[in-house]
Amino acid sequence: MITRKRLRAGVCVLLATLAAGFGTALPAAADEPPTAASPKVELVLDVSGSMRTRDIDGESRISAAKQAFNDVLDAVPEEVELGIRTLGADYPGDDRKVGCKDTKQLYPVGPLDRTEAKTAVATLAPTGWTPIGPALLGAADDLEGGDATRRIVLITDGEDTCGPLDPCEVAREIAARGTHLVIDTLGLVPNAKIRQQLTCIAEATGGTYTAVQHTEELSGRVTQLVDRAAEPVVTPVATEGAGSCSAAPALKAGLYTDRQEIGRHRWYRVDVLPGQELRASVSVGADRAVNNDYGVLLRAVTTHGREIVRGSESGSGRTDAISSGLRYPTAERDDDDVSDEDLKPAAESVCLELGNSFSAPASVKTTPGMPVELTIDLVKSPDEAADTAAFGLGRGWWLLGVMVLAGLIAGLLFGWISRWRVAVWRTN
Repeated sequence: MITRKRLRAGVCVLLATLAAGFGTALPAAADEPPTAASPKVELVLDVSGSMRTRDIDGESRISAAKQAFNDVLDAVPEEVELGIRTLGADYPGDDRKVGCKDTKQLYPVGPLDRTEAKTAVATLAPTGWTPIGPALLGAADDLEGGDATRRIVLITDGEDTCGPLDPCEVAREIAARGTHLVIDTLGLVPNAKIRQQLTCIAEATGGTYTAVQHTEELSGRVTQLVDRAAEPVVTPVATEGAGSCSAAPALKAGLYTDRQEIGRHRWYRVDVLPGQELRASVSVGADRAVNNDYGVLLRAVTTHGREIVRGSESGSGRTDAISSGLRYPTAERDDDDVSDEDLKPAAESVCLELGNSFSAPASVKTTPGMPVELTIDLVKSPDEAADTAAFGLGRGWWLLGVMVLAGLIAGLLFGWISRWRVAVWRTN
């Protein structure tokens, strides 16, 4: 009898201990933060017959692509799930209907086994057609599901050969799904028709187009795009610059998109508090056949028209985008300048003027304007600025005044020394 009571007591203690253990374990599990979904990227590679052409650093296009893929696979961040899809890799025949279905997933989207992925890429040989539209649809299906950021990177050397399925319409269809999938395109041939098609595909989903003609450029750009997938997504805000400073839209820190016609100026306005530094950068895309000489100017101007600081860039030759930027640091306001009625410091309105010196043949359409990407950031001003702009030089008339004063002093010294030498010569 006593043994049974002890057995019952032991069982009760054991159950109580297990219950207490589960009771303390469950809240701890509930307190753990949810794991963020891994970003997904699929590289889509053109393996059509034209990839045999040897015009990239003395090698064939497919060799350059394979080398770039090896570099990219070595640098993929651990948190990124990556897959590879090909187009034109299997069917070598002339049957258009069959050739335009020639796309398959070479490596599934998921945690990356670098050795396995490199082995799969090494087996590729230029073969068939260029079904870009079907490949994009397949890649979009490969990336379905989940809330993670998703990106397709298309590398090709030619136009789609499988119409009437227009790849640009396919990209618009993918964008209309509302899955926030971005398509970036890289063209291996600087051809106007290819550039137009790949630009349309990229812009339909908020992606970018880049022309690359060297293996190192291809490796660097694809690696950059894969890394970008792991970064927080920043959705650009569409804005419309004005024709004058007074009518300019007020912008806060962020990323903005606009359109600018050739030779026209666009104005934007930013409020800068004392102790803040305005950092602004702009990129203008040459999405049409423009002449070889070009330039971009970004100026910071007061509301009264006085120039504060400027940034400019120019070049000659074929380009897909040209960028410029500027910095404008402001000084902290002294506490003695702040009264009880004015505890909040007043912001300074700074107007940003964007100008360009692109030109184009008469046959080129000027509307819509060229795509503009404007980045605005407001950070704390440096305590000890390393550039002259923070000390008031390079702004408005200050620099001119310093130069005039220095020239005047130098002229007086030179004149005095010259007269002294003449006087000595006459005496002797």
